[in-house]
Amino acid sequence: MAVLDTDLDHILPSSVLPPFWAKLVVGSVAIVCFARSYDGDFVFDDSEAIVNNKDLQAETPLGDLWHHDFWGSRLSSNTSHKSYRPLTVLTFRINYYLSGGFHPVGFHMVNILLHSGISVLMVDVFSVLFGGLQYTSKGRRLHLAPRASLLAALLFAVHPVHTECVAGVVGRADLLCALFFLLSFLGYCKAFRESNKEGAHSSTFWVLLSIFLGAVAMLCKEQGITVLGLNAVFDILVIGKFNVLEIVQKVLHKDKSLENLGMLRNGGLLFRMTLLTSGGAGMLYVRWRIMGTGPPAFTEVDNPASFADSMLVRAINYNYYYSLNAWLLLCPWWLCFDWSMGCIPLIKSVSDWRVIALAALWFCLIGLICQALCSEDGHKRRILTLGLGFLVIPFLPASNLFFRVGFVVAERVLYLPSVGYCVLLTFGFGALSKHTKKKKLIAAVVLGILFINTLRCVKRSGEWRSEEQLFRSALSVCPLNAKVHYNIGKNLADKGNQTAAIRYYREAVRLNPKYVHAMNNLGNILKERNELQEAEELLSLAVQIQPDFAAAWMNLGIVQNSLKRFEAAEQSYRTAIKHRRKYPDCYYNLGRLTQAGRGPETTLHKYADLNRHVDALNAWRNATVLKPEHSLAWNNMIILLDNTGNLAQAEAVGREALELIPNDHSLMFSLANVLGKSQKYKESEALFLKAIKANPNAASYHGNLAVLYHRWGHLDLAKKHYEISLQLDPMASGTKENYGLLRRKLELMQKKDV
Repeated sequence: MAVLDTDLDHILPSSVLPPFWAKLVVGSVAIVCFARSYDGDFVFDDSEAIVNNKDLQAETPLGDLWHHDFWGSRLSSNTSHKSYRPLTVLTFRINYYLSGGFHPVGFHMVNILLHSGISVLMVDVFSVLFGGLQYTSKGRRLHLAPRASLLAALLFAVHPVHTECVAGVVGRADLLCALFFLLSFLGYCKAFRESNKEGAHSSTFWVLLSIFLGAVAMLCKEQGITVLGLNAVFDILVIGKFNVLEIVQKVLHKDKSLENLGMLRNGGLLFRMTLLTSGGAGMLYVRWRIMGTGPPAFTEVDNPASFADSMLVRAINYNYYYSLNAWLLLCPWWLCFDWSMGCIPLIKSVSDWRVIALAALWFCLIGLICQALCSEDGHKRRILTLGLGFLVIPFLPASNLFFRVGFVVAERVLYLPSVGYCVLLTFGFGALSKHTKKKKLIAAVVLGILFINTLRCVKRSGEWRSEEQLFRSALSVCPLNAKVHYNIGKNLADKGNQTAAIRYYREAVRLNPKYVHAMNNLGNILKERNELQEAEELLSLAVQIQPDFAAAWMNLGIVQNSLKRFEAAEQSYRTAIKHRRKYPDCYYNLGRLTQAGRGPETTLHKYADLNRHVDALNAWRNATVLKPEHSLAWNNMIILLDNTGNLAQAEAVGREALELIPNDHSLMFSLANVLGKSQKYKESEALFLKAIKANPNAASYHGNLAVLYHRWGHLDLAKKHYEISLQLDPMASGTKENYGLLRRKLELMQKKDV
């Protein structure tokens, strides 16, 4: 038997590879493209989804994963993003367990290997899409991968738009969804091969397995449910050979032979469509119930077009977004981690030149759809139909057609639609090669695209290695994006470069005057630089724009406290707690409410000045209940109880705190002071020495230990630690005074001895 080749196979200048070697080549190339990201940091959304997500940690029950969203919040919460991906979070948790913590290398390696595995699977998928190939040599039957399938798989493996999914750890949701999506599709295809051999029972098994795998894909990311629609299209248009042009003509001419179309009388098809429809409806119902029967709440900055009053404006901008997504597939050179907040200004009139992009998109799509549905060439119709199916159907959840989405353009949602793009591009190269004599030129173009895309993947993977590189790479793509400037400012502030951070925060606020998070962060920096008036103005404006912004209310309270406006500060703290019940830092600050200009060690608390000791203690107790490791709140409780003479209660609180945070030297120090005053010298000494071992350069630790020895009568040891304390802090007046008293006492003792 000869090779059952297709015209598409002439465009790749190589011999036909057996499946193993084809898959090895594709998998290796996929790894090479993104290997540079293997030792990158956790960047952008990774912080919230992984580092700050308690669902990854062992103390969180596994059952909570099924009640929380992707970011670790309860799905029933009004603030939940409603993204339900428990299987993806489970893989993160396994990564955390195997890596022994938040070590990004293990997380990145899994993503790279997943993309490689999916690219390998693409060889089989594209073999189905292009019609398959068989070869027989010397009586031995071999199943071979056609060159067209190999080319399409290589185009998929090296596409730069995949960098966000592979190099960003949160992109694992898209990778896992794609893996089970493709397995579901291949399982559905298997149903028709098996039904020819073993009958209806085998066919039903594979259909049911395909539906189950679709449900698994949806538990990795919501997009996974669309595989059921793709399976239906494959069944009706490819297996059933449904010719739309023929049906339309018969309907228009009222042809009675329409009733005799075999496809319409095909009980097997109707049964499979019933299974797919029932499975999809069941998934959506369960998903809706789990989500809390309410959609997520997005803001105008997330998706401005969806908030436009005019339906025409919304439609124009949605279609413009589609054209941008198509352009990212065609020319993935301008890539950005975020496309919101002014990156893509709204089209408000049909006179805007950008509507040309819409016209070009629909001209191409309509032409392809007509070719796919009406062509009499069955092979061509099959390829175009499945190519368009893979391109359009997985993209539908991101299209704003059924519900509002929380982004403008997102490269990660193109991972599955790029399969359709690779099919159509390969088909296009095949058509060009067939109708031109310059086949070598076409082959050179194909190889050039593969090479350039590989280099682009390597470069883009490097940009995803750190937040600084990622955020700065976006400036040239989206200079009008306020979030880009905000993230650069935040990264600079985290590194201590406040001056540069202020510049980027101001630019973010200029580009988006309602950007409350930029106002909050800028206000914080100005507060630290003692520019309190401007800080108060910014934070007040932030809470006016977003009255439930708890963090801004708390920071406003801190500024008001520094301005000695204590009543206003208390009101701001209480407003913050009203909007966020579980807010330990705010409870801590509410208890702290200090007079300005005094350090934390010698603070006289405002609550204490007003005889509101109980209120202060209750605030700090709330902070420690919500956050047991809140060392500052524990310390302030011990100090307040100590200063007010409640030594027994201070000791009890100190012991409780050290049980929860056994290695905190500041707690050891505070409890040691209490024990010393209670004349429990031996235990106090042990705690002082332990605290000094943990923090040997703290002058106050040595000074207070010297006071303990002074009281205890160990004068030589007292003298030693006074001297160490004064070496560390020569200006400590209290230590100087106590040291002077000790020296006079020692001199008197020497005179008596004489």
